[in-house]
Amino acid sequence: MNRAVISGTGLYTAPHIISNEELVASYNAYVAQFNADNAALIAAGDITKLDESSVEFIEKASGIKRRYVMDKAGVLDPQRMRPKFAPRANEEASMQAEMAIAAGREALAAAGRLPSDIDMVLCAASNMQRPYPALAVEIQHGLGIEQGYGFDMNVACSSATFALEQAVNAVKSGSARAVLVVNPEICSAHLAWKDRDCHFIFGDVCTAIIVENADTATSKNGWEVLGTKLATRFSNNIRNNAGFLSRSEDRDPADRDQLFVQEGRKVFKEVCPMAAEHITAQLDNLGFTPASLRRFWLHQANLAMNQLIGRRLLGREATADEAPVILDEFANTASAGSIIAFHRHSSDLVAGDLGVICSFGAGYSIGSVVVKKY
Repeated sequence: MNRAVISGTGLYTAPHIISNEELVASYNAYVAQFNADNAALIAAGDITKLDESSVEFIEKASGIKRRYVMDKAGVLDPQRMRPKFAPRANEEASMQAEMAIAAGREALAAAGRLPSDIDMVLCAASNMQRPYPALAVEIQHGLGIEQGYGFDMNVACSSATFALEQAVNAVKSGSARAVLVVNPEICSAHLAWKDRDCHFIFGDVCTAIIVENADTATSKNGWEVLGTKLATRFSNNIRNNAGFLSRSEDRDPADRDQLFVQEGRKVFKEVCPMAAEHITAQLDNLGFTPASLRRFWLHQANLAMNQLIGRRLLGREATADEAPVILDEFANTASAGSIIAFHRHSSDLVAGDLGVICSFGAGYSIGSVVVKKY
């Protein structure tokens, strides 16, 4: 059986930045208008008065300081508070494909590979902008990959790590020489920007990874994949009910359950121990302990979650060097978060260093990939 390595990564950063200060100003303007328009109903007790947000609240609740988005004006418009995208013709590249093609080119260059070297493209993200044709096939076409195949997959915030296992297995079995995994996340489009509890959570980005056969890899700055581990357990605590049946159920696209919704406290309480136990069990099976690892590239959903997982794994606070954070800059980018952390914070390690890429999210789903620098 072949050995699989991660030989290159790429990152597409959305073009606009929204600071917490800008976001709070927009949200509070919406709140003031809502409360004024509904003053009589609020006084009668028929509806609840909305509370304002604040920079302090956002940073204490999440650790997020800003986020990148594909559209800024629509999000910050108190009369709209959602991105505004122009429809594209079928002959044009779709938005997610455009992001993935840019990130994919960077990953190919980092790995020293050409499109002719790739046999498989996986587009893995928390949302796809259309059911078909598969975005992966469009991305394959856009990159000039004329051989092989592609398909889409969705396991919410664990989409990237679940796709990595599929890529690793394809390389190990010999069904693909090299695989491109892309994670185009336009999370701003499924976020309820009018909900104080979550209006600050998400940002937009795309990551890309090349997985290939170790025996033919040309990159000298790669990582051997020592093992992958996936797990799912059903929970309604993170959910988005939007789908192709929504129009047949006569739902309003603006209905709250057609957007991201979560029971944040329950997720925190349940997912953190699951993630720590998942990583510990995988490392034990591979003959390692958490203390053996040089770096933890964790899912970037909430700073307190990562801090708790670090304590459970190491028995102490993990340092910023051991568990780097990109959440403050990018916000939660769903499946791409742990991959951004890996992309940004892996080149400084040396041969023999061990690390784990781990995601956790809706499902619940948890995926982890243990790697060694070569």
